[in-house]
Amino acid sequence: MKLSALASALTLALLSQAAFAAPEGTAAQMLDPAKAVEPAKDPKAAVQAMTDMMDPATMMIMMQKGIDPATYTKMAQSGMDPNTMKAYAGFLDPNMYTKWMAAGMDPNFYMAAMQPMMNPNMYMKWMMAPMDPRMWNMGMQAMNPSLYMNWMMAPMNPANMNLMMAPMNPNLYTGWMGAAMDPKTYGSWGSWMAPMTAPVAGAAPAYAWPAPAAGTAAPAGTFNFFDPNAWTQMMTAPFGMVPYGTAPAAQPAAQ
Repeated sequence: MKLSALASALTLALLSQAAFAAPEGTAAQMLDPAKAVEPAKDPKAAVQAMTDMMDPATMMIMMQKGIDPATYTKMAQSGMDPNTMKAYAGFLDPNMYTKWMAAGMDPNFYMAAMQPMMNPNMYMKWMMAPMDPRMWNMGMQAMNPSLYMNWMMAPMNPANMNLMMAPMNPNLYTGWMGAAMDPKTYGSWGSWMAPMTAPVAGAAPAYAWPAPAAGTAAPAGTFNFFDPNAWTQMMTAPFGMVPYGTAPAAQPAAQ
């Protein structure tokens, strides 16, 4: 009897921690430009994010973070991170649209999306929100001198000064160029643009790109989008064509 009661108490504690962590994680994800697009790539993640956004606890956390200048510093830092480009380049992956097409034909997806609207507990949370201590704490922040002091000291914050100096850092542009030239940034399209990155059954994960023999063109379907030599080889004369400026060979005299 005691063991069952202890197990029930532990289960309730874990569920309460998970319920509290969900709004915290969703609020942090929505305020991060590099991660805010992740729910749009997966229908299951989108339903979870929508459910958390309907929770007043998420709104309270986002409001609390919205009056903190450090939140905007982190958002700007994340916006200049090359990972932000990789996150938004995921919209070029056809697999993402395949997932949404499959979800659009799945009744369980619509039931999961409508479940928060049919949950009486969600409406009860909104009715109790005005009496939530977090909401009262948010309303009293206007009388907190530390709030105004944080905004006055924000320009002298070392994090903001480093942020202003970031455009003069060559590594920033090198990172963006590296992300733009990385086939993995573009998902399945990257395997098409750089075939050597595509997984091959029965082969090693990494292998050297075979150089075409002299005077021959690369096989069809193996054009390396990121190889400068591939672009120069596009001007190679086809087989049997006489290069410009070369005199044709003399024909044998007729017998």
